[in-house]
Amino acid sequence: MHIAILTFEGFNELDSLIALGILNRIKTPGWRVSIASPTARVRSMNGVVLEAQASLREASEADAVIVGSGMLTREVVADAALMAQLQLDPSRQLLGAQCSGALVLAKLGLLEGVPACTDLTTKPWVEAAGVAVLNQPFVANGNVATAGGCLASQYLAAWVIARLVGVEEARSAMHYVAPVGEKEDYVVRAMRNITPFLTPAPVAA
Repeated sequence: MHIAILTFEGFNELDSLIALGILNRIKTPGWRVSIASPTARVRSMNGVVLEAQASLREASEADAVIVGSGMLTREVVADAALMAQLQLDPSRQLLGAQCSGALVLAKLGLLEGVPACTDLTTKPWVEAAGVAVLNQPFVANGNVATAGGCLASQYLAAWVIARLVGVEEARSAMHYVAPVGEKEDYVVRAMRNITPFLTPAPVAA
């Protein structure tokens, strides 16, 4: 089971790395989480350099893909050659987008007719792409989910785990990363946000 986190130049560390950390709480054999980028290395909005673990082609074949956000997302969607490499298909993949990652899904035609969540900066760009933006942290329609706000990346990660492995595994992963003394609050909030969207039912990895 391969989960790819699309991470572009100028990426937001919170969006890519929080999801990476939570998703890697799953220790099922064959479970793999990768930073997928168009180049061998990408630099974050704050100067952190990451080495890609997977290509965009590999991401297009992954079981689940999370599109991270960053300060250069409008340049990403304007790059026709780069966008052409993203062969994403919700009929065979779980697809999630974090903040400005929703703009990528919108430009790929994957948010047609459904509302999305995104951050406040990206909201007008997503709306200009013809997508209604909700005032909430997370929404999913079938196999496509979007989250708004950096710390909402925990909900995307929990949704992916719940869908691919199971609800209890999602609870366990959230419990592990939540602050001491607040674990139950974090788990309850996360599950409250994703449970209405856990359809189809979770499937075993």
